[in-house]
Amino acid sequence: MTSAVACLKSILLLSMFAALTFVPATLRAQGPPFQTDDPVPVDFQNYEFYIFGAVSSAPTEIDPVAPAVEFNWGALPRVQLHAVLPLSGIVPVHQGADADPSAYGLGDMELGVKVAFLLQTKYLPQIGTFPMFEIPTGNYAKGLGVGKTWYKLPLWMQKEIGPWTLDGGAGYVINTQDGFGNYPYGGFLLKRKFGERWELAAEVFAHGGEGRGVPYSRRATFLDAGGYYHFKTKGLQLLFAYGHSIAGEMENYAYLGLYKTWGKEKDSDDGGAENAMQSAHPH
Repeated sequence: MTSAVACLKSILLLSMFAALTFVPATLRAQGPPFQTDDPVPVDFQNYEFYIFGAVSSAPTEIDPVAPAVEFNWGALPRVQLHAVLPLSGIVPVHQGADADPSAYGLGDMELGVKVAFLLQTKYLPQIGTFPMFEIPTGNYAKGLGVGKTWYKLPLWMQKEIGPWTLDGGAGYVINTQDGFGNYPYGGFLLKRKFGERWELAAEVFAHGGEGRGVPYSRRATFLDAGGYYHFKTKGLQLLFAYGHSIAGEMENYAYLGLYKTWGKEKDSDDGGAENAMQSAHPH
């Protein structure tokens, strides 16, 4: 756990240094398809909708999420309301004949509120938080949910530099379910826009051990890459990412989805707004 906390501190310091180094530009949100999130709420009276599939895996388990839907609403200036409803799966691997059977069904529902505390200035990044509440709608007995409400409490920062975007931050998971535990997480993302259609990015993301009773019981550090393709239809994008751990537990992560944004005042074509991945374990 000490190593994981030290890793997250390094990521956070790196993101702060990078963000303070450059000049401002118009902010674009991050989040899906990446694990690193952002402090940019949906514009007031604007909306976002995702339909997506995602998967994570550890040496003894594969956890697909598909299909899943996400909805975000700019309910107030600088405030976004967030909901994810997934169908989740659990596929045990390499556990022998006495392993729990595979299962598929409704997973835990995710609710959240994103708030921008400070807006980007010439020298400072935008700073905000995005607490999330994971509601136990999934079947705990089948491994499709945690069985208790648990929480994610992060702080995120973002700075734009022309075609470049830097995102970073860290948070803490609070989970009181037996076999699970509290742990830190965080990441740093670098993205670049290429013309009118493409945005490509890479991130380093880390999390602590999630508890002795789950396959993701050890800390892991990921290297993920992916991006966005902007269709000619305004506000419509294809999102994709894949990555795997480069330290700690052997884990994989993948995301593929479609995203649409619209609104009363303008139909922005910004990137996705937050981390939608939700499965039977609390990544």
